[in-house]
Formats: sequence, C-alpha cells, structure tokens
Amino acid sequence: MTKRRDWIIGLVIGGTLLTFLILMAVSLSGLSEPESSDGIGFGGFGRKIAVIDLIGEIESSKSVVQQLRRWGDDRSVPAILLRVDSPGGGVAASQEIHEEILRVREKGKRVVVSMGAVAASGGLYVAVAADTIVANPGTLTGSIGVIFQFPTLERLLDKLGVRYETVKSGQFKDIGNLARTMTPPEQQVLQTVIDDTYDQFVHAVAEGRRLEPDTVKAFADGRIFTGRQAKNMHLVDVLGDYNDALDVAADMVGMQKPPKTVKEIPVRSRGLRDLIGETFVSWLLGSGTDDNRSAPSLQYKYQ
Repeated sequence: MTKRRDWIIGLVIGGTLLTFLILMAVSLSGLSEPESSDGIGFGGFGRKIAVIDLIGEIESSKSVVQQLRRWGDDRSVPAILLRVDSPGGGVAASQEIHEEILRVREKGKRVVVSMGAVAASGGLYVAVAADTIVANPGTLTGSIGVIFQFPTLERLLDKLGVRYETVKSGQFKDIGNLARTMTPPEQQVLQTVIDDTYDQFVHAVAEGRRLEPDTVKAFADGRIFTGRQAKNMHLVDVLGDYNDALDVAADMVGMQKPPKTVKEIPVRSRGLRDLIGETFVSWLLGSGTDDNRSAPSLQYKYQ
C-alpha cells in the first residue's frame, strides 16, 4: 500500500514538473509567430511581402529590429512594408531601427514605409531609411528636431521644507537634478548634446531623401507637415494609404496585386501570457525596455 502511494505521489510530482517545463519552453520559444494574409497563422508558400508595425511611441527598437532581421533573411520575402504610426521617441531606438532598415536593403530587399495618422520626428527618422515612403494626404509628419525635458521641483520642495544634499565628483555629475534650477553652464552642456543629435537627424534626412543638408535645415525647426506638404518638399514619394503602399511594394518586386503578405503576431495577443501568468513570464524573461524610462532621455519626438 505504501509503495502504491509513493508511486502516485511521484507521478503527480513528475506530471507537475513536466507541465512547468512545457510552459517554460513554450514561453521561451519565441513570443511571436508569422501570420499570413489568409489569417491562418503561418506564412504558407510563395513570395510574400512582410508587414511590420511600428505603432506608438518608440521606446525600444528590439521588436522591430528582430522582425527586420527575420524577414531580411527570409528568401520568400523580397520586400518589407513598415507601417509607421508614431510620434517618435528615443533617439537611440529610432537610430537602431533606421540602421537595420539600411542593412536589410543591403541584402537586396526593398523596404516601403506606409505612414499612418502620425509619422513625425523619430517616426520620420525611421522612414527616411526606406526605399519609398507612402503617406496619406492628411498624415502628420516632419517635426525634425530633438527635445530633452525633465521637471524642476525646487519651489515645491522649498514649500514642503524638503532639501536634497548632493555629493558629486564633478561639476556636471548631477545635471538635470529635479531638486534645483539648472545653471547656465549646464544648459550650455545639454545644448551641445542637443545640437549634435539634431545634426545627426538632419544628415539622416538629407542622405535618405537625397537632399542637401542646408535644404533640410530650412524646414527642420520642429514644425510639422501634412503628407501632401511633405510630398511637395520631397520628404514623401507617394500619396496613398496602406493598400496603396502594398501595391507600391508589389510593383517594386514584380508581384501580382494585391500581394500575399506575412506578419508576425505577438503570442501575447493570442493569450499565452495570460495562460502562464504575467508575473511568471516577467520574472522568467525579464522586464523593461532598452531605455531607462525613469531617467531623462534625448527624444526625437513630436509632442
């Protein structure tokens, strides 16, 4: 009787352990899978245009870069359509996506950007790396510039009777300290950083759109444009919507229209993380983005 009980207990423990390992393996086996234009969950056969979404503020480049690399190495994908609907975001994240698009193009792939409602600042920085940019007439784009913001709570802290004591190794070590007003020398230091990243933005647009840097600087003062205005300024190639952009991509690689598409869908949208538990997955995979969101950061962002 004792042996039978021990055998049952061992079976239960073994089954529990096996279930845990299966869940862990599934969660680590890539949190996304391709979905075809047929909606059947995988790409199927034949040539396809890969669609990548860049939606919302650009906080991290990881997901988009991974997709660009994946489809860039896929022989069945001759072209990639990047759907940009973003006000921009982190400077480094925008630059990493921009550089990865250039690498994909070096592999012989064609890249078309379809601008949504907004493709401004960092969204435009990403877009100018593509072969062709398609925008709606009413798309908001432009906003070429850099911004660096943080709050100053000096007056509030004074009213509360709170004071920060800082011990630092150099004059500028606590630059941006929210407990005090910035000094003129600190403003000058940050302005040089802003000026340098602004210059990088201008040259990226000039190179991507085959314009002279001085031509870009003439309108690179943070102002926004409609898609139609941007086309007149040679920031956009074609006026049209998402489907028009797909047709442009198909024409570029000699595919029938409408072309077959393939798109990576995060597993999270299919309920896997809810099944395993958000807390478990966050602990298992780590959390956060490439950027430290608790600290001030340089932004290519329209706001």
